[in-house]
Amino acid sequence: MEESIFQPYVGSRPIFKTDRDILRPAFVPDRLPHREDQVDQLAQILSTALRGERPSNVLIFGKTGTGKTAVVKYIENELKKLDGGRTVQYVYMNCEIVDTPYGVLQNVANRFVENLSQRIPFTGLSTDRVYQMLVEKLDEEKRIVILVLDEIDKIVTKNGDDLLYQLLKINDDLTRAKVSLIGISNDLKFTEWLDPRVKSRLSDEKMVFSPYNAEELLDILRQRASKAFDNGVAADSVLALISALAAQEHGDARRALDLLRVSAELAERAAEDRITEQHVQRAKNKIELDTVVEAIKSLPTQSKLVLLAIISNGEAGADRMTTGDVYGTYKELSRKTGMPALTQRRVTDLISELDMLGLVHARVKSYGRGGRTKEVQSAMPFVEVKKVLEKDEFLAPVRGYRPKSQTTLI
Repeated sequence: MEESIFQPYVGSRPIFKTDRDILRPAFVPDRLPHREDQVDQLAQILSTALRGERPSNVLIFGKTGTGKTAVVKYIENELKKLDGGRTVQYVYMNCEIVDTPYGVLQNVANRFVENLSQRIPFTGLSTDRVYQMLVEKLDEEKRIVILVLDEIDKIVTKNGDDLLYQLLKINDDLTRAKVSLIGISNDLKFTEWLDPRVKSRLSDEKMVFSPYNAEELLDILRQRASKAFDNGVAADSVLALISALAAQEHGDARRALDLLRVSAELAERAAEDRITEQHVQRAKNKIELDTVVEAIKSLPTQSKLVLLAIISNGEAGADRMTTGDVYGTYKELSRKTGMPALTQRRVTDLISELDMLGLVHARVKSYGRGGRTKEVQSAMPFVEVKKVLEKDEFLAPVRGYRPKSQTTLI
């Protein structure tokens, strides 16, 4: 029988002793190192729910990977252990995924509908009607509902604060049930855009999660590594390197865990029984490249054309080029793809946006009386970027494109 291409990998000894999901950010461990104070503070606020009273609303701030979601989910698990959902019902929702007022109200209401035929449809009703149905469903029993809206700033940025106003005044429309709101945001300034009535109701209690330092990240990695691997697989020196790298990126625990998991997967694929510093460096490059790939994929078509113009000139030997060089190549690419060409001023703006994303380097260079221009160069490997761009069907007519003439070298 012909051997499957998976055979060498299926037969190799796994480096993980248990489920690798232990190293994913969504995993909630039985202890959260360096977040004991925040757990205790939130438990104090929400403890009134166990007595049948409505807790204060809470607003939690902090950068990505500072343990906000982990603490909230940890508290949910603890409440379930104690109460079992009899008095307190916890509803968690990520507003980056469900990002419309209708979607949030419909999702929350359907958590309290057991009969599938009575569920609120995805579309077709007015938002006011869905709100009314939510009130009816909640009021069927005497209960405390703790509604957690993660990435709450996303829904406010997209839709304004009408939904928050509705949810914050919902207790005025309820007679048996009571609702308490927990908002989680990466953006410390998002409350500045809120209506004063919404702001005062939402911010009963505020919690700010500061970034982890390298030592705290090391403790988190040690805890997860002890669960994920046998002794000796992830040496302390390797964990220290990962925590130092993640501490440079604003103390992001998610990044630290991703680095450890990807490093372990690279070691496993190479059939090695321990993680080395080389695996960590390769994992760092891989994760950074994956981020770049996603950024390029999500660019508008005109920005992709500008980026392709920069890459094409770079491949032709122009390490640094002027905006005029880029614009000339961009116009040729626009013609070949059938896209209307933008003005040079607009293309200069798009170059600045690509610079902000870290895909290109663009800096203004002065020529004295000769004026000023932007000096542009790619910040990423040509081959990798071109591979991603050439997967876009719209850019099919310019696959393998080379500029006709050598561009100006600076």
